[in-house]
Amino acid sequence: MDQAPGGPQGPKDPGPQDTHSLPGCYRHPDRGTGVRCTRCDRPICPECMVSASVGFQCPECVRGGSGTGHAPSASRPRTLAGGPVTADPRLLTKVLLGINLLIFLVQLSLGARFTDRFDLIGLAYVPQLGSVEGVADGQWYRLLTSMFLHSGYVHILFNMLSLWWIGGPLEAALGRARYLALYLVSGLAGSALTYLIADANQPSLGASGAIFGLFGATAVLMRRLRYDMRPIIALLVINLIFTFNPAFNISWEAHVGGLVAGVGIGYAMVHAPRERRTLIQYGVCGLVLAAVVVATLVRTAQLT
Repeated sequence: MDQAPGGPQGPKDPGPQDTHSLPGCYRHPDRGTGVRCTRCDRPICPECMVSASVGFQCPECVRGGSGTGHAPSASRPRTLAGGPVTADPRLLTKVLLGINLLIFLVQLSLGARFTDRFDLIGLAYVPQLGSVEGVADGQWYRLLTSMFLHSGYVHILFNMLSLWWIGGPLEAALGRARYLALYLVSGLAGSALTYLIADANQPSLGASGAIFGLFGATAVLMRRLRYDMRPIIALLVINLIFTFNPAFNISWEAHVGGLVAGVGIGYAMVHAPRERRTLIQYGVCGLVLAAVVVATLVRTAQLT
């Protein structure tokens, strides 16, 4: 929570049924799936799906050959969204976790002066720094750096648990580059909406703008694969109840901005047609970034 300190469907569509009635993935037996490899017919979950010219293939079949007479290297394994399949599909999520935890340790070591230098604030006199600070004063970097700061142990615990639970499977489905773009752009969208709407002297920090973006993209992905939507919807509703509860002093703007951006980018990631996939995916990311810039310029003009 942000706080103020204080792919094309496979050949066998599972349909809108409960995944517990479906066969388990051959690599992850606890994950029910109705999608099967078009070459060996083994059941495969989203983490194991590799886009093929028709349907999906499992990683072993892709590594064994392209199925077209070409060498195996001629057909590079791809994720549902078109990204390269990697040996460790959660590597980037682990890196992001590490960065957040490292910066939190720095906050604990250096204290409020460090946090006040990099959190999100529109324009205000900061006693710890003895000067007027804020995005409106040209410190645009605060839109990004505030995404990696946290206000306490509970704050970072909930955000990092959410990042690990949601981020890992999503990284496997999108690929590293697309996943990183989703994370950063969603976080920036949350920061921009906070800057645009919140009081200029209200500081805000936290990774949950980005994490709400992951929530939104996960919901889009689950709908695309026709998985049971009830768990993710219930989780989102619970989080939004906490978000708008004034007792928790949460920056709801960051959550809403990240969620809306995540849904839009996620839709582009998993629904873009294959022939223009990359252009559409990164084009939508570019449009959201453009909206971030416009919102920042508008608010800066209001405050200066």
